[in-house]
Amino acid sequence: MKGAYLRMHSAILLWGFTGVLGKFIRLNEGMLVWYRMLISAFVLFLVLLWRKSLPKLPSKKWIQLSAIGVVVMIHWVAFYGSIKLSSISVAMICLSSTALFASLLEPLMNRKKFDFTEILFSILAVVGISFIYFSDVSASTGILVGIFSAMLSAVFNILNQRIASDHEPLTISFIELGAGWLALTILLPIYIHIQPTTYFLPDMKDWFYLMILSIFCTVLTWILSLQALRKVSAYTMALSMNLEPVYGILLAILFANEGKVINGGFLTGAAIILTTVILHTWHRYKRSKMA
Repeated sequence: MKGAYLRMHSAILLWGFTGVLGKFIRLNEGMLVWYRMLISAFVLFLVLLWRKSLPKLPSKKWIQLSAIGVVVMIHWVAFYGSIKLSSISVAMICLSSTALFASLLEPLMNRKKFDFTEILFSILAVVGISFIYFSDVSASTGILVGIFSAMLSAVFNILNQRIASDHEPLTISFIELGAGWLALTILLPIYIHIQPTTYFLPDMKDWFYLMILSIFCTVLTWILSLQALRKVSAYTMALSMNLEPVYGILLAILFANEGKVINGGFLTGAAIILTTVILHTWHRYKRSKMA
């Protein structure tokens, strides 16, 4: 179990860099995700080819994993859209609502009883987000898109938990990322029509950031998170991911000059969210001791 928590928090720390990298890359959110999924899927394909372990699964499993990949793709497009519409800090903190959606959706999708204590923790996280929302109303559209992204994050965490122990993480990652890229490729003409852009090819700096984002913040984190989900619940993963905004905001202040968005309301909301993570950790520990 300790190894699972180490993998989970290592993945979350690396995910903290995704916001800054997304801000640095000049591509719009659709093209950014298209390149991210393409590079990540290609790297995974090379690894699987080298290991001579290309996936051989029933068509039903391919369809299931591909559907999860589409959810991931939409989640990423919404996440980077939130960054473009508001800021790294706002988009990152919105991910904290993932815990609320997980606490509501996991019992429904897995036919389990609701844990009202965990729902209470999730509500506290939403209270924190509300402080941030009203601290900068001009970012409201970015916040709403970010919350939609968080809902999809909860969905794919729950779905991935179901299949994490059935297949090797590399296999799951390759199929999901490849399917997400293929779906986005099909939808890209429509997306570009809705969100026009003339910038399709990354420059050298963009390629550098894309490689870091794809290899370290996607392939490596994907494998680590799937390995962790074999031992921890989707809700634990979702609530622990509230630390991702903390890492992301610190990095945004250090590297993207976002200190100007850190006002009293923002700090209050961030403090509530961090307190929620600490309380949840204590709650889980006490409950495991009683089991």
